[in-house]
Amino acid sequence: MKEAIKNGVDGYYFDRASSRRGSESNQHYHTGFEIYYMKEGRCRYFIDDRSYDVISGDVIVIPMGVIHRTNYGSQPHSRLLINFTEEFIPESVRGRIGELEHLYRTSEITARIEDILLRIERECTEHDDEMTVDALRCYTGEIFFLLLRSKISHEEAKGNNALVEQVVKYIQRNYMHEIRLSQVARMLSVSAEHLSRLFKKSTGFGFNEYVTLVRLQKAEYMLKNEPGRSISEVAYACGFNDGNYFSYKFKQVYGIPPTRVRGTDNRSEN
Repeated sequence: MKEAIKNGVDGYYFDRASSRRGSESNQHYHTGFEIYYMKEGRCRYFIDDRSYDVISGDVIVIPMGVIHRTNYGSQPHSRLLINFTEEFIPESVRGRIGELEHLYRTSEITARIEDILLRIERECTEHDDEMTVDALRCYTGEIFFLLLRSKISHEEAKGNNALVEQVVKYIQRNYMHEIRLSQVARMLSVSAEHLSRLFKKSTGFGFNEYVTLVRLQKAEYMLKNEPGRSISEVAYACGFNDGNYFSYKFKQVYGIPPTRVRGTDNRSEN
């Protein structure tokens, strides 16, 4: 069961979901911030260039623009999340975003964060007045204060693979060039078949799927911030050799053509 709540507040999104069966989210990232709370269950979470085993009580923090994917396997789960723009982040926190971890496993603050998320849910479902935006700012700020002041007590990413990290970083540095699985496998002295299986197991993405997503992310940024570039110029700058194919993949992933990307947002599908 999934219930997304949009209470008319621009830039703020609350979502509660539970399932008796496992699932895998679509590949995505957000133009806003995301805070995810695993209420019950467990999942595998790939964020940026690392994989994490997430269990009940864990809090996940995903800054804007970071590629991520959840994989619940066959496990039932229940989780809460919020997705919001920078205006809901306190001024005193904005300069310390780089200090935040992706995974928090801190029993001292788990109950408090869940309580705040439930207050956010009530604000989104029971109120819609001139105080709603300020209330959401206060609740969201409280979460950030708890995280930044907490003593980090989480386990390192279980099963995180150094080989896969190398591949992810290579793709992120070289997305504008041709990248082939066989080429990267030779560079790392492993077989293409082994690397393909390992990459999928660790990240949840197929190799080519991840390369394409990184390129699309870079292209979206260019389209929003470099209006002087044509669609074809953006496509080639991001590693696509065919402008028509780029437009096709962009629409396939985002649901809109690249000509309409400016001013759009990607909502959560975790």
